[in-house]
Amino acid sequence: MVGDTPNLAARLQTLAEPGTIVISARTRELIGGLFELAELGMQILKGFPVPVRPWRVVGEGSAESRFEALHGAGLTPLVGRDHEIGLLLDHWERAKEGEGQVVLLTGEPGIGKSRLLRALRGRLENEPHTPLSHYCSPHHQTSPLYPVINLLERAAGFAADDPAATRLDKLETLLALSIDDVTAVVPLLAALLSLETDARYPPLDMSPHRQKERTLEELVNQVLGLAARRPVLAMYEDVHWADPTSLELLDLLVDRVQGAPVLVLITFRPQFEPPWTHYAHVTALTLSRLSRRQGAAMVARLSGGKALPPAVLDQIVAKTDGVPLFVEELTRNVLETNLLRDEGDHYALAGPLPPMAIPATLQESLLARLDRLAPAREVAQVAAAIGREFSHELLAIAAALPESDLQAGLDDLVGSGLVFRRGTPPQASYSFKHALVQDTAYATLVRAKRQRLHVRIAAALEHDFPETVQAQPELLAHHYMEGGLAEPAIDYWLRAGQRAITRSAMAEALAQLRNGLDLLAGLPEVDRPRRELDLQVALGVALMATQGWAAPKAGRANARARELCEQLGATAQLWPVLYGQWVFHGVRGEHNAARNVADEFLRRAQERHDASAAVVAHRICGTGALWRGELPAACIHLERTLALYDREQHHSLASLYVQDPRVAALSGLSWTLFALGYPEQARTRSREALDAARELAHLNTVAYAHPFVRVFLRAVSSGVA
Repeated sequence: MVGDTPNLAARLQTLAEPGTIVISARTRELIGGLFELAELGMQILKGFPVPVRPWRVVGEGSAESRFEALHGAGLTPLVGRDHEIGLLLDHWERAKEGEGQVVLLTGEPGIGKSRLLRALRGRLENEPHTPLSHYCSPHHQTSPLYPVINLLERAAGFAADDPAATRLDKLETLLALSIDDVTAVVPLLAALLSLETDARYPPLDMSPHRQKERTLEELVNQVLGLAARRPVLAMYEDVHWADPTSLELLDLLVDRVQGAPVLVLITFRPQFEPPWTHYAHVTALTLSRLSRRQGAAMVARLSGGKALPPAVLDQIVAKTDGVPLFVEELTRNVLETNLLRDEGDHYALAGPLPPMAIPATLQESLLARLDRLAPAREVAQVAAAIGREFSHELLAIAAALPESDLQAGLDDLVGSGLVFRRGTPPQASYSFKHALVQDTAYATLVRAKRQRLHVRIAAALEHDFPETVQAQPELLAHHYMEGGLAEPAIDYWLRAGQRAITRSAMAEALAQLRNGLDLLAGLPEVDRPRRELDLQVALGVALMATQGWAAPKAGRANARARELCEQLGATAQLWPVLYGQWVFHGVRGEHNAARNVADEFLRRAQERHDASAAVVAHRICGTGALWRGELPAACIHLERTLALYDREQHHSLASLYVQDPRVAALSGLSWTLFALGYPEQARTRSREALDAARELAHLNTVAYAHPFVRVFLRAVSSGVA
């Protein structure tokens, strides 16, 4: 080895203390955030005409910095974006002064949105700040808070083999950086991350809706808590793929960062319509295409300053039409072929330029590059079926290739710059350079092979990744659906929908359950009713939560579920379905229809000698009679509810029927007795209802009891009593 490199290495060695590593400024640029470094100041080294700036390696970078290094590796040269960088820096200065800022960055695929964010990160690397990077994914649009969960797991430093207790320790350590009362927040975020808290924390005792509200509040508080220590740069990329709950979180965050040292950057494609443009502290920025001059300058940067033949340069600039990703890929494509001959300080044509030698589209260019990596093409296809990001472990199982072939293929993909790698196999993780690269690799799969791959990926997840099965059933549903296996896909869409309902992620639940319903036609007719029943019951719950008890779609879902219950003789599911129908008709003022459902509920409960069903049946018969003004009948049914109710046996009914039947009966009875002229008895029942609700600590039940008490007290205070 000759030249400056060994000479520089020898000189740097003299600066290094025993057991330490010193690197050059160029090496520092290459390793990015993979390691934590300490600057040693400008040094005069023998044999070098100008001072150099060496760095000492302190240790491995933070988990978030290492992840950023993966996403920022092999960066495209930034050309023609001085104005945009300047604007972002101006907003950063305002944010640092406590004027929270939000920038909405939009542009077509490949225009350089992510590259601009990486450039801003580079400009701020020597400023004290906290970066928070969130990445939305097309495969996780129905996974509630997927970008946030992904960030929390990275920032906490979760390892694949960490036991639950270790992960909980790491979560506590992470939250202590931003929140004073960690014990109040850990149970919420542990539930979000599907972590068991065992005996360390009491179980969460709140409705799914309230748990979701509190979780979103605390996630925003975490950002603001970090900002109280030093400015925060919060980035949300590809929000056109965000799940609905993440968009709710952004609604809260955008509103609350005003007055905090936080700059929020949100990137998305033009089809997404951001709902935040009415805020004064929100700025919209659209990235335009590069000019011909800027495109030519980018080509020169990519070719290392060596001029390309004018005919080749003209074609590259014309065909790429100012899209930076296309400029990069087409230039690399041309440089990798035998079209050109390296003449030292420039490139020359190796022969006549064939008419179709330079691809006309980005997809053609990417396909050509993949084709030249023939052994790596199959690896790229398997990886593309997994997703934009993938682990070595899952890829190895799904690809079913000899390890040497797999590693050679991955090395080729990484060497080409189409895929980035972090870590060392088999613990390594990978990411396609851009979503368009993944899309191109995926498009090369014929249908049969694509289906086989998805089934293999789903089976690997089931067998080797139980945490993923528990936390992301929608991911397995996606792979089985794309693999053409309707039965397991439906089962996982149902599990995903039910899990989303327990987290009050109702928009995600609706999408997941409808996916399951859409696949029913692929099942044998004999197997459809049972699965459709489970899906319709869950769909009715989600529709009532999102569109209201009286929504026509909720009514149709409950009606179909009842029809299936009758067809299958499914008594267990029949009770909540009948309750849903009773509420639907009652809230719509269709009292005769509601009475018919309540009478049917009571008749069936008595026929089956089902005590729990009878408690609920008398409660809805009594409440319905109160609505219709049939006060003596209301008294009889509501008193019967109280007589049948056994706290030990029936307290769990609150979760199934939204409110506790005893509290609902006491509340209705207080109004009934008051209307019949018994104010003192009514007052007693009203107090009993509120006390019982508070004792149960079931929030929906407490919320149900309060209006009855307030109306009663108002009537008393006004002298009506």
